Amino acid sequence: MKGLLYHFRSRLFVKIIFFVGITLVAGVVTWAYFNIKYHKDKTRKEITELAETLSDTVMLGTHYAMMLNSREDITQIIRNIGRQKEIRNIRIYNKEGKIKFSNDHDEIEQATNIKDEACYICHRTSPPIVKLELAERIRIFKSDEGTRYLGIISPIHNEPGCSSFECHVHPEDKKVLGALDLVVSLDETDSELREYENGIVIFAIVVFLIISTIVFIIVQKFVNEPIQLLIDNTESIAKGHYSPQVELEQYDEMGQLANAINKMGAEIRESQSELNRKKDEYQTLFEQVPCYITVQDKNYRLIQFNRDFETTFDPKPGDFCYYAYKGRDKKCDICPVEKTFEDGESHYSEETGFYKDGTPAFWVVRTTPIRNENGEIVAAMEMCLDITPRRLLEEKLEKSEKNYHAIFNNIPNPVFVVDIDTLQILDCNEMVQSVYGYAPEELLNTPFLRLFANSDQENYGEKLRTGAPLTQVTHRDKNGRVLYVEIWVSVSEYSDREVLLITTSDITQRLEAEQQLIHAGKMATLGEMATGVAHELNQPLTVIKTASAVFARRFGLSEDGGDETLGTMADKIRSNVDRATKIINHMRDFARKSEVRLQQVGVNEVLERAFDMFSQQFKVRGIQVQWQLEDQLPLIKADPDRLEQVFTNLLVNARDAIEARWGTDAEINKEGKVTIISRRISARVLVEICDTGIGVSEEFSEKIFEPFFTTKEVGKGTGIGLSISYGIVKDFGGNIRCVPAKTEGTCFILEFPTAE
Repeated sequence: MKGLLYHFRSRLFVKIIFFVGITLVAGVVTWAYFNIKYHKDKTRKEITELAETLSDTVMLGTHYAMMLNSREDITQIIRNIGRQKEIRNIRIYNKEGKIKFSNDHDEIEQATNIKDEACYICHRTSPPIVKLELAERIRIFKSDEGTRYLGIISPIHNEPGCSSFECHVHPEDKKVLGALDLVVSLDETDSELREYENGIVIFAIVVFLIISTIVFIIVQKFVNEPIQLLIDNTESIAKGHYSPQVELEQYDEMGQLANAINKMGAEIRESQSELNRKKDEYQTLFEQVPCYITVQDKNYRLIQFNRDFETTFDPKPGDFCYYAYKGRDKKCDICPVEKTFEDGESHYSEETGFYKDGTPAFWVVRTTPIRNENGEIVAAMEMCLDITPRRLLEEKLEKSEKNYHAIFNNIPNPVFVVDIDTLQILDCNEMVQSVYGYAPEELLNTPFLRLFANSDQENYGEKLRTGAPLTQVTHRDKNGRVLYVEIWVSVSEYSDREVLLITTSDITQRLEAEQQLIHAGKMATLGEMATGVAHELNQPLTVIKTASAVFARRFGLSEDGGDETLGTMADKIRSNVDRATKIINHMRDFARKSEVRLQQVGVNEVLERAFDMFSQQFKVRGIQVQWQLEDQLPLIKADPDRLEQVFTNLLVNARDAIEARWGTDAEINKEGKVTIISRRISARVLVEICDTGIGVSEEFSEKIFEPFFTTKEVGKGTGIGLSISYGIVKDFGGNIRCVPAKTEGTCFILEFPTAE
């Protein structure tokens, strides 16, 4: 029943018929109601007017008899009129409510209640109402048998003619003498009204049925059938059948609707065809795109995936993505799909998993949200690009680069990668730091020519570009120390650019060794010569000493004491001969070849012994010597003879520097001073020998330890003394440098590690 009711409620045809029927019924009923009401009102008005006419007729008919006070005539007139079929009662009441006249003889002289319906019309107020409208004097009531009656009561006024008539007994001040009550039967009128109402109702029903039938036929023909046809065609379109056309030979709205549906079907057919084409293209792209594509819900279950993903990972329906990709039992710690569901943005990551054969796989992941029509995220699309071959190549490349860097950094010589145009250092190995003192990052993007002396940079720039090897090139390390290097240059490729691959070799120690060998040969020859000279000088000195001894003994044995002056001179000759012998022996020992044996040596003792050879020279020249030796210095490990040689060279250079300064300035005060300082600094012993000589320029201070370099005039220096001293100090693990003195002249500073 509910289904049938729903079927009727859901049909437009039924709704139209229903509402049209309701409207028609309402219209017909309204028309019948007002028509019947109008007829009733009209009939009532006619009956009322008829009753009033009868009442007036009775009043007029009895007027003359009343004027004569002829009761028989009045009674006869009322009875005659009361014989009419429609009249039920004609009564005349006096003011006290007694029926004085009636067409029913039995009612005469009966007293009625003043509040009866007929009397109450006037007596509802005190004093009674004199004048009433017709509507107020009319009453309708039913008898016990159910018959309806209409009663009209008319007051009988005390007219002026009555009071002046000779028979009249009523005083003039009375306005109303009584009332005439006329009751008319409405049985015939009601019967006519019922017949009229029945006719109207039947007519309304007939009209309703006729109009309903016509409306039904019209709606069925022009609304229901076209609508059903349109519904069938629309359902056919909804099922994907776009060919059938709705044929309606109507030019009204239904025809326009049919044409619109036909046009809609054609457009949907075209759109669906295009949509199917794009869908096929999308499906083809989705399946054939060279990457893995999955669609996942909020629980990370796979909703959809393409062919590559299925072939590579072999997923099962309803698998979790982390299980399909990586064989995990729970979500990954860092999940781009989770982030996409949280913020609705795309996210990127690199992931590692396994192919279905168990081999490692690497891929790049990009996620994007999928939203419904309400903008809510219902799924996430994850696209993965397989980078396993690239990652394997990267690992091989990384291993190759590590091998290259290991080889590059372990080459025992400094290697530079230099831009061929700008000569900027693009790369260098770690040996650069051990040779030049620079960390590799300190040299990057700096000019390679900075390693050369300023005066040599321009010349060597062009020579490097030629690719020819360079020998005995002067370089400087981070501390400004001079290095002698050999350079090999080759052209190579580096990061898609042409570069110079420059390798340098530090030959400073080799050159020093060569110079030391040369110097050693010279010193050997000089030693042999010194030994021969010492031997030759010893013979005449021995003779002189013997002769001086004879003179001294002879003068000492004479009786008169001899010549005191000659004795004094003989003593001086003997003391100076001893001094000369001591110097010759010292020279012989200094020149004698000895094995290099390091032993614990006191620096102060060696300084004093070296100074003894030149003390007289300093005194004769007026050169003051200031000693600032620290007591109880720790011992150092050195060869005392070779260390004495170093100090001797420095003292000779100090003497020569002071004399050179005197020679350049005639007006200078002929005073010179040599300061000898020794002290301990931490675990090292420091010795300073400073002079007030001519000094050494900053440029020469860097070259002064080079072999055969000298600032002295030709014939006054060989340039090997400081070079030999430099090598000896280095052999003892120390360091020597030349710096300007605080006031004037030069200071040589030597540092030795303590023997401890």
